[in-house]
Amino acid sequence: MSIFDETFTMNNGVKIPKLALGVWEIPDDKVADAVKSAVEIGYRHIDTAQAYGNERGVGEGVKNAGVSRDKLFVNSKVAAEIKNYDEAKKSIDETLEKMGLDYLDMMIIHNPQPWKEVNQGNDRHFEGNLETWRGRAMEDAVKAGKLKTIGVSSFQKEDLDNLIKNSDTKPAVNQIQIHIGDTPSDLIKYSQDNGIVVEAFSPIAHGAAMNDETIKQMAAKYNVSVPQLCIRYDWQLNVVVLPKTANPDHMKSNTDIDFEISAEDMKTLAKIDQMNYGDASAYPVFGGKI
Repeated sequence: MSIFDETFTMNNGVKIPKLALGVWEIPDDKVADAVKSAVEIGYRHIDTAQAYGNERGVGEGVKNAGVSRDKLFVNSKVAAEIKNYDEAKKSIDETLEKMGLDYLDMMIIHNPQPWKEVNQGNDRHFEGNLETWRGRAMEDAVKAGKLKTIGVSSFQKEDLDNLIKNSDTKPAVNQIQIHIGDTPSDLIKYSQDNGIVVEAFSPIAHGAAMNDETIKQMAAKYNVSVPQLCIRYDWQLNVVVLPKTANPDHMKSNTDIDFEISAEDMKTLAKIDQMNYGDASAYPVFGGKI
């Protein structure tokens, strides 16, 4: 079986490919070519977001990829600032219009907190997230055929419990930062124990892993690149992996992970301390503040 054929079955029965192309920071006028290249290589899962400003280009790439729409899994995210029904509903319709697509395979809430509050406040916006999620906005978009699946990103245990206990639909996925140096094992287990597929964003720590000596030595031991080791590490945690690149050569090499990290080496990698994200540290998701 090809790596591109490997899937998880989500709690609503829909299959999600285990390897995805992330397109954060790829400009709108360049992302269509990136999507087309990825699909030519074999990728069948494309992950974008309203916040990325490139949904239009992703939609163009999907439409011109030379593969029928039903063979691709296309995901976007409701902006983290949106915490009410009206804005959420409007934003989903705008995303579909921008992308020129009849439906999305999945839409997720980008963060339980607005970006300006991430890492700064304790307000988890329980009611706002429920407004975005239940009854009318995201759940209704599924009923209307606009979305096949809905999920969340960066939701902690209490955020997941809020949706599970107070709505009709359990999140299908929880997309969280997972990489060597940051492996939230308890949250991964809690999500998976509740039948929620976990997706790993920033598997290469936004490039910071390239500068870690332990990781470099471990990659050399397996005769692979640092990105390949990082992607394989997440893969062995039984999660969807979302490496981001616009470079077709990198897209190809990121799929060459047909090796096994030993249990002992997985433990060693899991113990690596949090890395310095460099310039990326300014982003809230990496600990920065807007």
